[in-house]
Amino acid sequence: MSSEPSASTSATRSLEETISLTISFRGASHPLTVAPTAPLLELHTLIEDLTDVPPPLQKVLYKGKKLVWESEETAQSRSVLEAGLKKGMKVQVLGSTLKEVEGMRKEEGEMMRRQRIMRERALKAPVKLRPTGGSVNTPTSISSASLQYRFYDIQPLPHLPSPASALVLLQKLSNDPAIQHVMKTHEFKVGLLTELAPHEHPELLGLNENRGQTIKLRLRTNDYDGFRNYKDVRRVLCHELTHNTWGDHDENFKRLNSQLNREVAEYEKSVANGTHSLSGVSSKDMYQPSSELEAEARTYVLGSASAVGSSTISSDLDGELPEERRRKLLDATMNRLRKEEEEIEHSCGTG
Repeated sequence: MSSEPSASTSATRSLEETISLTISFRGASHPLTVAPTAPLLELHTLIEDLTDVPPPLQKVLYKGKKLVWESEETAQSRSVLEAGLKKGMKVQVLGSTLKEVEGMRKEEGEMMRRQRIMRERALKAPVKLRPTGGSVNTPTSISSASLQYRFYDIQPLPHLPSPASALVLLQKLSNDPAIQHVMKTHEFKVGLLTELAPHEHPELLGLNENRGQTIKLRLRTNDYDGFRNYKDVRRVLCHELTHNTWGDHDENFKRLNSQLNREVAEYEKSVANGTHSLSGVSSKDMYQPSSELEAEARTYVLGSASAVGSSTISSDLDGELPEERRRKLLDATMNRLRKEEEEIEHSCGTG
């Protein structure tokens, strides 16, 4: 009687010698089968076939563990089983395709070109202008010194999905006229504006390192299927800019943070009303408050609640006057904004 295994036995053993994984990438799930004794290089290669993300750009997350590319030699010498991957595991893959990386490089090249032009302009002497009519006064000096109060570098995280889209959002924040107004008014400088990865810092929405050397913001949703609301991200940015001056979340911090939020709302309201302008900026490019009520509430947030005086408002909605109803809605909006600010403070890694 032959001792060699039958074809069916070999097939069964072959199936037993593989593990099935579910690869999650940008909201889509893909089945993947690999031998537990296979080198990690084989796993990285199979993931590349599914996602178009090259092994050096892959970040593999599973069961609280993280697998990143170190070198081809390391990936060849370590097995799938040794990495802790087991049958039935769900694996999340992060990373950018070569096409996306190339697009980001082009964006970065254009951004660096613009920054070089800005630096060259900042180094030039102030422009002297003399009035063309009427009496001759002392020449007016238009200084380029305000160019120093800005974000000197902007970088998305290349290992996260759609870095080019993240770069666009960071650029929108850095070019936001209200933010530029605040930075110029308070002489804020930021060396690097970048993002936080939700899986790396799940508890944080923002972080200011060394009082403006680097500001990091949570741009993405937790499941990486999109980006957070622009207004919410910008408000976190105001919070982190406040840390350029005050480190702890004390009363000094709260007063300045409240002031920045008021200045953003008041600046945009003045532009919308045509009473303020920023050279070279169109009002259509600015964030417009969802309502006048929202804008007014933001001018009071973290400030004195006495500005509203809601305690004397009647609870009878049917019998209240329009002004009473408006004051009640304003009070509710202010309470909501205060709660949002508390959440930002609890999710800030700076103070």
